[in-house]
This record gives sequence, C-alpha cells and structure tokens, in this order.
Amino acid sequence: MVRRVLSLTSGRIAVVILSVIALLAVFGPWLAPQDPLATSDNTLAAASGAHWLGTDYLGRDLFSRLLDGSRVSVLGSLEVALMALVVGAIPGILSVYLGRVFEWLTLRLADTLVALPFLLFAVAVIALLGNGINQAMLVTGALVSPLFYRVARAATLAVARSQYVEAALISGASIGWVVRRHVWVKVLPPIAVALAQTIGVGFVIVSSLTFLGIGVQPPAPTWGGLLASDLGYLSHQPWAPLPPALLIMVTVWASNLLADAIRDVSGEAGRAFVNNRKARANRLDKDRPVPAGGAR
Repeated sequence: MVRRVLSLTSGRIAVVILSVIALLAVFGPWLAPQDPLATSDNTLAAASGAHWLGTDYLGRDLFSRLLDGSRVSVLGSLEVALMALVVGAIPGILSVYLGRVFEWLTLRLADTLVALPFLLFAVAVIALLGNGINQAMLVTGALVSPLFYRVARAATLAVARSQYVEAALISGASIGWVVRRHVWVKVLPPIAVALAQTIGVGFVIVSSLTFLGIGVQPPAPTWGGLLASDLGYLSHQPWAPLPPALLIMVTVWASNLLADAIRDVSGEAGRAFVNNRKARANRLDKDRPVPAGGAR
C-alpha cells in the first residue's frame, strides 16, 4: 500500500508535508535560534535578521516559539488519533464475533459518545483533572472513537460473511486467529483512511483548546496559543497570525490528502488503479518503435 500511495502525486505531497511537520516536532526545540521563553524590551518588532518573524508583545522571538510549539501540536494530535484507534477499532471488530449483548452495548456506547460535544467535554475533564493537554487529548480521542468503531465494524461485517472465514470458524479456528489471519488485512485500509483523517481532526482540536488557553500553561508556546496572542495585536502586526494559521491549515490539508490517497489505492479502487497502470504500461510497450534490424 505504501508504494501505491507514493505512486500518486497527492500521496507524495502529503507524505513530504507530514514528514516536515514531524521533523519540526522532533527537532524544533533544538533548531530554535533563541530561547522561546526569553523576554526582552524589543516588543512587537518587525521581521529582521535577528528575529525572522519578529517578536511578540513581551519581546519573545516568534520564530523560536513557533518551532518549539510544534511538538505539543503534533503529539496532541497523535494522542487523539491513537486513542480513538484503540478504543474504537478493537471493539468494532470484536462486536461482530462476541455475541449480541456485547454488540448492543458497544453500539449504544458509540451512539452516546457521538452525542457528546467533545470540545466542551474536554474542557469539563480539564476542570476536574487539572489543566493538562494529555488528559484532554485522551478524553477527546475516546469521544472521536465511534468513527473507528463504525469503520472497523462495517469492514469486519463484510469479511465475516465470506466463505473462507466461515470455513475457518467451522474447522475450529479461534476468533483471534481469524481476526489476525483474515479480518485485519481487510479492515486495515479503511482504518488507515480514518487514522489519517483523525490526525487532521486532532490538529484542529489541539489548536482550538490551546487557542482558548486550555491544556497548556502559559508561557509554553503552542500554535493555537500563538494564534490567539497574535490576534490581540493586529493593529501593530497584521501579518503575525499568518505563520501559525498556515501551519495548522497545511497540516490538516496534508492529513486529508493522505487519507484520500490511501482510499484511492485500497480495496476495489486500489485494484482498479493497479490494473490501469498495468494496461497503460502494456500500451506504451506495444507503441514503442522496434529498433531497426532487431526484435521488439
């Protein structure tokens, strides 16, 4: 699947952008040219050689704070996606095999989680457990998990009715073996699409919470926090909100682009994609001129 995704232009663009964002999250704090928390008297300065994006209202270097804040945004979005994957996909697969009681309970739980406003619920959890980004992201991931539950359940139902799965169960194979051997291969592509989309959703959630000042204690930098602080001084620096806003927009766009690329190369669409490439290669081979005095 990875080769198919990289064979698409959209897939290569998405992978390059997300790889750059991941590198910023890993090395951003060390690449920051100045201390992102250090204040100075040079407040609201314009972009210059010393401050590539200028300074904020406390004289802190905006470029350094942007690099340092990338880690919180990336890790928070990954926490949302992985929590939703674990909480949603596993019960979604097992609901097909563990009987009607487990199926009814998980369906009702998924319906309940869908009805809850995740942003307000995350704020309530932070109010109870303390202002921390990790608990907010884990709770938000649990609220987003019905997406994975329904995707995994639908894909598992399609596979569970196949003859080779029924034959394996009749022959005495365990549910765990059937899931590992037959079901997981069919469920993985739609789950990968949902995972890529959820990473983008996670970036929006992290940015929304930090924009409101929730989850991260100031003066720790975050992309959402930078956007909020820059909006208060638009009359002095009208261009200041653009860098964090563009980073958030590009990251979410790349996540959705990757999800579209995975969807285009998986399942029936993926087989049609491979067949079209083979047919195109055969046509090009037939149309290639034969060298003089030699065979094709």
